[in-house]
Amino acid sequence: MTASVSTKVGFSAAWMVAALAALAVLSLAAAIFLGVADIPMADVVAVLTGGGSSESRSIILDIRLPRIVTGILAGIHFSLAGYLLQTITRNPLADPSLMGVSQGATLSVTIFLLFTVYIFQPGSNTLAELPVAWLPAAGLAGGMLSGGAIYLLAFRLGLSALRITLCGVAVGAVLHALAIGLIAGWGSARIEIILEWLSGSLYARSWDHALFLLPFTIAGLAMLPAIYRPLMLLQFDAPVARSFGLAYRRQFTLVLIVSCALAASAVGAVGPVVFVGLIVPHLARFLAGRNFILSLALTIVLGAIIVTLGDLAGRLLGQAEEIPIGVVTAVFGVPLLLALLRKTM
Repeated sequence: MTASVSTKVGFSAAWMVAALAALAVLSLAAAIFLGVADIPMADVVAVLTGGGSSESRSIILDIRLPRIVTGILAGIHFSLAGYLLQTITRNPLADPSLMGVSQGATLSVTIFLLFTVYIFQPGSNTLAELPVAWLPAAGLAGGMLSGGAIYLLAFRLGLSALRITLCGVAVGAVLHALAIGLIAGWGSARIEIILEWLSGSLYARSWDHALFLLPFTIAGLAMLPAIYRPLMLLQFDAPVARSFGLAYRRQFTLVLIVSCALAASAVGAVGPVVFVGLIVPHLARFLAGRNFILSLALTIVLGAIIVTLGDLAGRLLGQAEEIPIGVVTAVFGVPLLLALLRKTM
């Protein structure tokens, strides 16, 4: 009887993974073939096989594919970071914004664009403009510094899941207020860039953004086998986890670093895309049930799918004035979250 149940669960999990894999492929294909520029399907296929006109190649290879790949990687980052944070804090509302990572990145990007866009050239008194391409690195630095500050503050107060969550909320609120104050007080010609970044957008994302995210994606996924068992134990209170031989503080810190690095890099590259890190883990757990490893795998796949489809919807609905991905995920994320809550509570 037990073997029969296990086999049935295994088959259902395999079918679920296969269905989501098919959905991921279809989402990727739709994002490549559809867009504001109407390119015939035959021309798209020609480009993908090494041919096609120069105009079609430019649109597909230099505009659509970079933003699609960047979106896929960012979706994996946000969803996986949310899953890790919700697990170790045992807080179903935890995501990069709740932990202050998004707000730290927002403040650093705001400061970068408003005040440090010019530097003195070595050996000269003239000013040189820093490239906007440094924006992801500025966001990453701010997000990681914010996460580190929150961790140290919680550590001084006595590290616990509740304290680190409260510290994240408090520090995040202060950082967000500082960023908004700077934008309101020192608005400049770059205010449009700031507002576009704050809305969470894949507009004009290039291969440079994808290459910026890729090392963090590889490192984050490579860490999963090492933190898998500790992550399962971190779902419990510290005394329970320690009774199983877990070095609680060390493993908590490691998982927190991984989640902050994933979230900060994604926010730096595409801005604070809301609700992905919050909703995707819940959707994955709803589909996977009590299967921990399946829910973790589904989180990764669903994050990529939702961001890809959300960006495609924003492009098609907004046409030339495309709707930022952050707006799309917020609009569709709220009813999805309410539906999940109704099903699970």
